[in-house]
Amino acid sequence: MISNKRLLHRAYICIVFIAIVLHGGQLHAAVITDDENNTISFSKPFTRIISLYPAHTENLAHLGCDQELTGIGLSDDYPLNISNKERFSYRDNIEKFLAASPDLILIRPMISRSQPELIAKLRASGIALVSLQPTSIEGMYSYWQQLGQLCGRENEAQAMIDSFKTSVSEMATRVPADMPSRPRVYFESIHAKMKTFAPDSITAFTLLTAGGINATPDAKARNNSNIAPYGKERLLAKGKLIDIFISQVGRMNRVTLEDIYAEPGFQLIKAVQNKSVFLIEEELVSRPTIRLLEGIFKIHSFLYAQTTHETVVQKQRELTHNTL
Repeated sequence: MISNKRLLHRAYICIVFIAIVLHGGQLHAAVITDDENNTISFSKPFTRIISLYPAHTENLAHLGCDQELTGIGLSDDYPLNISNKERFSYRDNIEKFLAASPDLILIRPMISRSQPELIAKLRASGIALVSLQPTSIEGMYSYWQQLGQLCGRENEAQAMIDSFKTSVSEMATRVPADMPSRPRVYFESIHAKMKTFAPDSITAFTLLTAGGINATPDAKARNNSNIAPYGKERLLAKGKLIDIFISQVGRMNRVTLEDIYAEPGFQLIKAVQNKSVFLIEEELVSRPTIRLLEGIFKIHSFLYAQTTHETVVQKQRELTHNTL
């Protein structure tokens, strides 16, 4: 016969179990594998996170993890409500990181390659490091799910994915079903080096979703990058087929319309001849965040002139608000 004391103990265990489940806790360690094939095990969500990549910062804030963000990168500028966080750089010494007492530092593979000594010291200190940077749209969905796991916002991450897919489906109703009637587009990534985007990149996805045809499907990226070298000679050889020329502009590509129109040889490009050259903010087409929806609609406005500027602005607001 079980004593009242033992019955009370069992009841207490059940209550604790239910409380853990209801509050999103985990009885067993969660495990993720990052983009450098490191396996990270954790028994509860991280609560003191330093993010060293603007996309990580933006996504965590969108998921509702503002309070868990202890520090952000020097160039992180969105959303505005995180701008007062302590700033960090992968060029800082290890003492600065240790003084902030983070339990997780989010990086990307480029940082590991450029600062292997710092990364090794941080790992040796016992701080969890996770390196993530998706290069495809499916990879982006997995990336959002991983961030949700790390900060305890799995449901929010799934809602983010579902909302993004719904908006993409809605855009599909706005573009011509007949592929040949869609404009052919050259999408420039780095003007000075004559580089475009890989055909399976996130940026190429934004172009396709917006209703354009990639004029350089033969571009090949290196080292699993979004960026693909193309070269001026190959580009000019396709000049007569390019209806629209779009270039991202930002830290990676500091270019102006004047630079593009004045580029020697570019008068052979149909889009340049017809003054159909457009610039779009790098953060709207190259970062794996929910704001890709704004980029998609803005590209759509370039491709189909009947979309007015006012409509573009209004739609961007709708797409952003619908994912909150």
